[in-house]
Amino acid sequence: MSLKIRLARGGAKKAPYYRLVVTNSRSPRDSKFIEKLGAYDPQLEKGDAKRFQCNEERVKHRLSVGAIPSETAARFLRQAGIYKTKPTYTAKAKGTGVKKNKGGDAAAPAAA
Repeated sequence: MSLKIRLARGGAKKAPYYRLVVTNSRSPRDSKFIEKLGAYDPQLEKGDAKRFQCNEERVKHRLSVGAIPSETAARFLRQAGIYKTKPTYTAKAKGTGVKKNKGGDAAAPAAA
């Protein structure tokens, strides 16, 4: 059974609250989980210490036995100083792509 560390959503409508959990990688996001490792409350201020909380000892244990964190969970664990790997993706700023014209090539001169 492959294990995944990810966020499971809870809370009310328009008031999200997430639990950091260890679960089977094939199970749905909010289904049963093996162990609760922490919590994330996005409604708190960014500097608040209670915004992301986790049990470091248990997270390190789960990582050592082969649990793989999701991209979002890995980002939070990196910020907490627990997970030391680089991101697997490169964030791309909006508007960096090249616009394409509907009529054809952008460099073509207009017909007179």
